[in-house]
Amino acid sequence: MGLSSSVPVTDLLQIPMPADGVVTILGVAAILILVGLSAFFSSSEIAMFSLPQHRVDSLVDEGVTGAKTISDMKQNPHRLLVTILVGNNIVNVAMTSIATALFGIYLSRGESVLATTFGITTLVLIFGESAPKSYAVENTESWALRIARPLKLSEYALYPLVVLFDYIVKGVNKVIGGSSAIESTYVTRDEIQDIIETGEREGVIEEEEREMLDRIFRFNNTIAKEVMTPRLDVTAVAKESSVEEAIEKCIQADHERVPVYEGNLDNIIGVVTVRDLVRELRYSEGEPSLERVVKPTLHVPESKNADELLAEMQDNRLQMVTVIDEFGTTEGIITLEDMVEEIVGEILEGDEEAPVEFLEENVAVVQGEVNIDEVNEILGIDLPEGEEFETLAGFVFNRAGRLVEEGEEIEFDGIRIRIERVDNTRIMSARVTVLEPAEAAKSADSDGSVDRVADDGVVESSADPEATPNDAE
Repeated sequence: MGLSSSVPVTDLLQIPMPADGVVTILGVAAILILVGLSAFFSSSEIAMFSLPQHRVDSLVDEGVTGAKTISDMKQNPHRLLVTILVGNNIVNVAMTSIATALFGIYLSRGESVLATTFGITTLVLIFGESAPKSYAVENTESWALRIARPLKLSEYALYPLVVLFDYIVKGVNKVIGGSSAIESTYVTRDEIQDIIETGEREGVIEEEEREMLDRIFRFNNTIAKEVMTPRLDVTAVAKESSVEEAIEKCIQADHERVPVYEGNLDNIIGVVTVRDLVRELRYSEGEPSLERVVKPTLHVPESKNADELLAEMQDNRLQMVTVIDEFGTTEGIITLEDMVEEIVGEILEGDEEAPVEFLEENVAVVQGEVNIDEVNEILGIDLPEGEEFETLAGFVFNRAGRLVEEGEEIEFDGIRIRIERVDNTRIMSARVTVLEPAEAAKSADSDGSVDRVADDGVVESSADPEATPNDAE
């Protein structure tokens, strides 16, 4: 008789199974390894995509170990991200499966599902996601360099799955009309401007530097009409003028160059400089002639972008261009100095008045020709910028609905504007006062109205601010 025939089957079932302990130990070890891999993939995503491209390029130039690998992987960020997502999901699914099997040894089916759901979720959330991602945020560069090579090996190991899922994702995106690009740009204009503001707050960038950088960012959104010297301020000479008259005109206006017109300002034919005029007067053979020293100029629409215009002036080596409206009428002129001032700020000469002069912390005298956006930025206020006007003078006329006189005031949203100087019908300067909250509330009942200070000292209220010029009269 064999040995097996003497041992009942029921006794064999009651013998402890030592294999359960071994399975448990191996399962726990596997889960710990998988948690580590989950942390690796999670932190890799943060480190690789938070490291700026310019810093990667610098590390490559410096020959830092791992930098070239990072650069190669970031050349195809879509493939890199798919690799990380595939690896992370495989690890997490495997971890859940093993944990369910382990809990099934000691618990019922329902209990093992609950234990796996809450236990593995907690484990992954703390040690596989939050902690490693926080570490990667604080040590982006060093951690990216450290995990670059292992991540590259993972890309090779998961290559078949990465290609498969990449193909599926692109197919799904075509069906739903989405973009197949998972990644986004490394940096945007808004992010750069936020960095500049943060740099000023931290003391890394001076206020003047921040203002210049802000003007550079605004420059490509600026049009010729906002930069030009308006027609009323243009000094020009007629084509029929003598050289002596042209020199006299330049000296009186204190300009190095002036436009030359034929008939009227709507027909500007070129530009002359004082240097050429003096050379023509002193050294020309025969009778001095203004026409011989006239240099051609460009005629550009008032809607032309300032950055494009600057490039065009540089290419054509021009110091002055003429701005025209849609009907071909001359609106003004733009010099190279005007363009430079848009970036570096006003360049004042001699007794030239500053466009904005502070009298007190919240009170400033502003020239009427200053753009509304500049007034808002300098004073920290929020006057509206309409299509009908671009300057402070235009805003006042728009609110008043008529011509205004010296001494009149307009209030809008806690801002009081008092007309300081008027030349004929043109507002030359105004005093802008940012009212205190209590004072603004007290004046709220007359917000948006225009008051004129009469000779007898009585304040007379004008017509409705939205009225037309005819209504106001």
